[in-house]
Amino acid sequence: MKPTEKKTTKATEKKTTAKKATTVKSTAEKVTAKKATAKKATAKKATAEKATVGRKKAVAAPAKASAAVEKASPAKTVAPKPPRDESRTALVRRARRINRELAEVYPYAHPELDFENPFQLLVATVLSAQTTDLRVNQTTPTLFAKYPTPEDLAEANPEEVEVILRPCGFFRAKTRSVMGLSKALVEEFGGEVPGRLEDLVKLPGVGRKTAFVVLGNAFGRPGITVDTHFQRLVRRWRWTEETDPDKIEAAVGALFPKSEWTMLSHHVIFHGRRICHARKPACGACPIAPLCPAYGEGETDPEKARKLLKYEKGGYPGQRLKPPQAYLDAGGKPAPPLGAG
Repeated sequence: MKPTEKKTTKATEKKTTAKKATTVKSTAEKVTAKKATAKKATAKKATAEKATVGRKKAVAAPAKASAAVEKASPAKTVAPKPPRDESRTALVRRARRINRELAEVYPYAHPELDFENPFQLLVATVLSAQTTDLRVNQTTPTLFAKYPTPEDLAEANPEEVEVILRPCGFFRAKTRSVMGLSKALVEEFGGEVPGRLEDLVKLPGVGRKTAFVVLGNAFGRPGITVDTHFQRLVRRWRWTEETDPDKIEAAVGALFPKSEWTMLSHHVIFHGRRICHARKPACGACPIAPLCPAYGEGETDPEKARKLLKYEKGGYPGQRLKPPQAYLDAGGKPAPPLGAG
């Protein structure tokens, strides 16, 4: 081979080697760039995920705080609830069945205040706040003997009325109320008790509860009396979770025909005073035990439960109660309430 050809071949080889080196370098740079881009994308995604988690934690924080407060509150006895999937239809049927059972146990249910006319019932109901019907019935004979009409009571000496009402408690406030409503009856209604809700609630000391007592028992107009017993029992039976009296009235009223409202109130109040007490219900002697989601909150032993029954005016229909065995299962244990797991 000639020297000239050798030189040409060496130059060609150098060019080829340089070209290959450039290609390899370019490829390496591209790979490095891709890795850097991927790394940046990964870092960006991780940052986004951390931000999202942070936002979620920020939202969840108040719930955790509430849970901590709830855990810190005093422990309470929680009655077993009926199935969460209890339909509206099932609730209506259960509520109406309870009312039917109570109607059999308390066929004579009535307002336990003594009265002879709408005026006496109105005054007695106002006086019954924060005291017992028995105490009111011991007080009103003297009051009505001395002041038989709204006109008489409106013109009475407040100090003399206070002396009569002292046993009822809060006697000064109650004196102002009964004298104020008597004066309003004389000036606005000719001395007659109005038969409309909107008129009754305008009288001093008269709210919806008092108005419905008067309308239902003096005028025969249906109404639901939401007193302390009624509120307690309808929540215990899971008819409603409302706590406001007006909302309870609306919720319970929607479960029953309007024609049943007045007697429903009497049945529930009678039951609350005699069997389903606030602190220790007599569950073992309760005629609606199989229907009650709060069964077991009180005494379940039949004999012990019967000792908790309260006998008030009108007696107690013991003979109408089902025997204790009616509330026991085949194994001799208390039968669970209807719908319980």
